[in-house]
Amino acid sequence: MSETPAGVQVLGGAVERGGEILTTEALEFLAGLQRAFGARRDELLARRKQRRAEAARKGRLDFLDETRHVRESDWQVAAPPADIADRRVEITGPTDRKMAINALNSGARIWLADLEDANTPHWSNVVSGQVNLYDLVRKQIELTTPEGKQYKLRDDVKHAVPLVRPRGWHLDEKQILVDGKPVVGAFVDFGLHFFHNAAELISRGSGPYFYLPKMESHLEARLWNDVFTHAQQALGIPHGTVRATVLIETFPAAFEMEEILYELRDHSAGLNAGRWDYLFSVIKTFRDSDKYILPDRNSVTMTAPFMRAYTELLVRTCHKRGAFAVGGMAAFIPTKDPATNEKAMAKVRDDKRREANDGFDGSWVAHPGLVPICFEEFDAVLGDKPNQIDRTRDDVSVTADQLLSVAETPGEKTIEGLRAAVDVGVRYIVSWLGGNGAAAIHNLMEDAATAEISRSQIWQWLHNNVVLAGGEQVTADLVREVLADTEKQLRAEDGFPVDNLDRAIELFERVAVADEFVDFLTLPAYEQID
Repeated sequence: MSETPAGVQVLGGAVERGGEILTTEALEFLAGLQRAFGARRDELLARRKQRRAEAARKGRLDFLDETRHVRESDWQVAAPPADIADRRVEITGPTDRKMAINALNSGARIWLADLEDANTPHWSNVVSGQVNLYDLVRKQIELTTPEGKQYKLRDDVKHAVPLVRPRGWHLDEKQILVDGKPVVGAFVDFGLHFFHNAAELISRGSGPYFYLPKMESHLEARLWNDVFTHAQQALGIPHGTVRATVLIETFPAAFEMEEILYELRDHSAGLNAGRWDYLFSVIKTFRDSDKYILPDRNSVTMTAPFMRAYTELLVRTCHKRGAFAVGGMAAFIPTKDPATNEKAMAKVRDDKRREANDGFDGSWVAHPGLVPICFEEFDAVLGDKPNQIDRTRDDVSVTADQLLSVAETPGEKTIEGLRAAVDVGVRYIVSWLGGNGAAAIHNLMEDAATAEISRSQIWQWLHNNVVLAGGEQVTADLVREVLADTEKQLRAEDGFPVDNLDRAIELFERVAVADEFVDFLTLPAYEQID
C-alpha cells in the first residue's frame, strides 16, 4: 500500500492488487471529493426525509412550480459521443472478473458495470471491482478458474462499452475515512474509476461514462454535475467528457425528469426506466396511505396505468431534450427446460417490442442469452438508425394524476404473493450477505431492488391492515409464520447455503415488520459485513 495522505485512513484489509488502485494520489482525489461535497450530500439526504413527510401529509406528489421555467424553456442536452450513440442492447451485471469478460463479449452495445445493487459492497468486492475495471479498459482482462477454465476477450466481436454504476447517495464506505468520517460510497466508486481510467478511455476514443442510481430530485442531479465538473478540472479532463445516464427509479424523480436532464445537460446521456426500484419507491413514499397499495409484486406489469404513464413521460421528456431513453430489465435466465424457456422468451420479446415501439432507444437484459431477442425487436424498429431520439412523441401528455394512479393497478393481494415475497427476499439477503449481490433465483437474475420491493410490500400490507384475497388479514404473526415456514423449506432444500440464513431471517423480519420503516435494507445489512 502507498503512503496514506493526511486525514485519510484506509481501514479495509489487503486485497489482491489493491495497491495499484488505492494509491496516494487516488486517495487524495477521493478526499478532495469528500471534503468538497460530503456535507451537501448529507443535506440532500435530510431533505429526502422532509419531502417524504410532506408527500405523506398531502397524499400526493406534483410537478414543481419553482422549476416551471425549466420545463417551458427551450434547451437540449449535449449530443452523445459516437461510441454510445447506439444503445439498443445493454447488458447488466456486477464487476467480478468473469462477468466483466462475458459482458464485453456478449455482443451487447453497452455493459452496465454494476458497483451498486448487483454488488455486495464487501471491501474485497469494492476494490477488486476497480481492479477489473482498470484491466478491462486496457483490454488486458482475463481469468483462469481453479478448474482450469479460461475466459478472455474475444477479438471477433465489438466489445460492449462500460457504463459504471456507483452506489446511491445513501450509502457510505466504512473502510475509508476522511477527517474521521466514512467517505460517501458514490465518491469511492465514481472517483477511483474516473481517476484511473478517464484519460485512458479518452485515448482509446471513448470516455468515462456512468449510470446514476436512486436520485430523488434535480438538486441531487446538480450535486452529481458539480462532482463531474470538479473531477474533470482536477485531472485536466475537458468539461463535458463525463456522460451519465440517470435511472428514474424513485417516485419523486418521475416528477422532475426534465429538471434532472437540465442539471446534467453538459454531461447527460439520458434517462433509464427502472422497474422494481420504482415500485419500491412508490410504496416507500406513500407507505402509510391506503390509496397506494399494490397487488402481488409479480402481477404488477409495465402495462399498469401508472407504470405506462411513467414510461411514456420518460420517452417524451428525453426525446424532447435530445437525450436517450433506455428501457427496463429483462431478468430471465435461460434454463434447460424448453417449456419454461419458451414461455419466458415470449414475455421478454413482448416487453422489448413494446419498448421499441414506444420510442425507447434501447433496453436492458441480465443474461447474454437474451441479447439476440433484444436486438431483433429494436432492429425491427430502428433499422440502420443508431437511435430514435428524433421521434419526439409529441402525442404524449402525462398528468401528475396519471403518474399517481396506483390504485387502478389490476391484480390481487394473495397469501401466495406474501409467501413468494418472503421466499425471494430471504434468498436474496442470504446471497447478499455471502458476497453475491446478483443472485439467480427461480430463473431470474435478482438484485437488491427485488428484496426491497418484497419486504416493503409486506410492510405496507401489514401496516395498512390488508385482507388478502383468501380472507386472511396480514398480521405480524402471519408474516412470522410464513418466515418460519420459509426457513424450514430452505434448510431442507438440497444445496441451499444456510450459513447466513439465521441473519437473513432476522434482517428480513426487521425490515418487513418493525414499526419504523427502514429506508434501505442494505443499510442494516452493510453493518453485518466486512
